[in-house]
Amino acid sequence: MQGGFSEQLPFLLLMLVVFFFFIILPQTRRQKKEKNFMNNLKKGDRIITKSGIHAKVVELNDKDNTCTIETQAGKLKVERSSISLEMSAKLTKSLSKK
Repeated sequence: MQGGFSEQLPFLLLMLVVFFFFIILPQTRRQKKEKNFMNNLKKGDRIITKSGIHAKVVELNDKDNTCTIETQAGKLKVERSSISLEMSAKLTKSLSKK
């Protein structure tokens, strides 16, 4: 029992380092990518929302962080955070191949 804490300290530090590199760092990178994607949206971009709606950006509103999108059924006003980065990237990639 003499050196209980001092023996466990390296393991605790190792757990914190692993936690940082496998959980916190990837999450901050993802948040930066999503923020960059939202800020670089422009009129005419083809997007997919997180609910699966395929659309084209018609108007951007920076005041309330929304955008108006046009689908085959009409126009919708959605939050920028509802646009899927991954699905929109796949859509853009498939359209550029054609």
